[in-house]
Amino acid sequence: MVNGRFRCLGSVQHLKNRFGDGYTIILRVGGPDADLLPVMKFIESELRGSTLKEKHRNMLQYQLPSSLTSLAHIFSILAHHKGALCIEDYSVTQTTLDQVFVNFAKDQSDDYHSKETSVRRRDVAIEVPPPLSCSPGAAEGGAVRESTM
Repeated sequence: MVNGRFRCLGSVQHLKNRFGDGYTIILRVGGPDADLLPVMKFIESELRGSTLKEKHRNMLQYQLPSSLTSLAHIFSILAHHKGALCIEDYSVTQTTLDQVFVNFAKDQSDDYHSKETSVRRRDVAIEVPPPLSCSPGAAEGGAVRESTM
């Protein structure tokens, strides 16, 4: 549920196809001082529509909508240019079900309004009466500690 509404029902593959982001491409560039710029320019020119999600010391992660290209095309260009770009290894995966649910969580908001219901928050103060019996340390102002095993 997102904001009080069911967002998905169906098989795992159906959920991934309907709510997934397409493909995740992870590239690891080799060398002691990995130069990521040529790889970034290459990906941006060859896989238009890709979005850089993460960039670390020698690793790049891109998200690419599946509607823009095929897996065969992605693997073909990466395999062909792997040596020239010093790419040590790469992986291309379909959006995982975990990523689908993380995207749902990102869509969730605390303050949502729908046509049927309006949710309002208000602060409520609750008075808690003192305990009927105190331990010896609490009566003298000491801290009460309770341990369970």
